[in-house]
Amino acid sequence: MLYPAMQRNSWFPEVFNDLLNIAGLPKANATAPAINVMETDKEYKVEVAAPGMRKEDFNVNIDHEGNLVIKMENKQQKTEEDKKARYLRREFSYSKFEQSLILPDDVDKEKIAASVADGVLTVNLPKIVKEETKVARQITVG
Repeated sequence: MLYPAMQRNSWFPEVFNDLLNIAGLPKANATAPAINVMETDKEYKVEVAAPGMRKEDFNVNIDHEGNLVIKMENKQQKTEEDKKARYLRREFSYSKFEQSLILPDDVDKEKIAASVADGVLTVNLPKIVKEETKVARQITVG
């Protein structure tokens, strides 16, 4: 199961309790983006709400401990000059988020993929395909 790292959520299934609770990870925003975690027979899928973010604003990687690390950072600086009042107006907007997820043992770390569409970062975590070998044999009746 995916284990993110930041706060216990009683509404998550038990296997995800520690998913959002990793001590020491900085959170710049008091309101972190919403995260969905889904599982199918073939993969896990993590979705992070990221309205207004571009793919350049994300850094998704596997750290030295084998955890999935998702970082988002968006800096915007708008400057407008009002010629009638002759003053400079500045508006700063800055958002930063970092989340680390402990990956289950059955994730194929070489095939992880991420994409951004419609304000959602989606990280696909394919499961390792385990081929079952069927052994056919004659059983001697004794």
